[in-house]
Amino acid sequence: MINKIEVSWKGEMLFESVAPEGNVMIDAEKEVGGQGKGLRPKAMMLTSLAGCSAMDVISLLKKMRAEVTDFKIEVEANLTDEHPKVYDKVKVIYKFYGKDFQKDKIEKAVNLSVDRYCGVFEMFRKFSDISHEIQYIDK
Repeated sequence: MINKIEVSWKGEMLFESVAPEGNVMIDAEKEVGGQGKGLRPKAMMLTSLAGCSAMDVISLLKKMRAEVTDFKIEVEANLTDEHPKVYDKVKVIYKFYGKDFQKDKIEKAVNLSVDRYCGVFEMFRKFSDISHEIQYIDK
């Protein structure tokens, strides 16, 4: 299957990415002429990673009937100093909020996403040392 997007210049350092599913604005930092009107490309990579896994986890938890009050993913990534700057270490933190967690089902859902379903996670494995952890927050 071929995926296709188109990125169009909107002036200065602002670009619009158009995909069949929707649009997103891309902008640079102010120090290089950006205006703060969109995500930076590397932030979009981390967003893709978190979004891909988040969709897996929520879908799996619904199928397993494991309810949580809220769910968030944080991604911490170390950017190298040398050009081209890349993420060499990435940590994905799964945060589950609620009471009486069904930890076995939650851990199974996260592990299925990390090890089997999330293609973006697999892509990150090709260029970074990627890890994950699960946190439970009583709410």
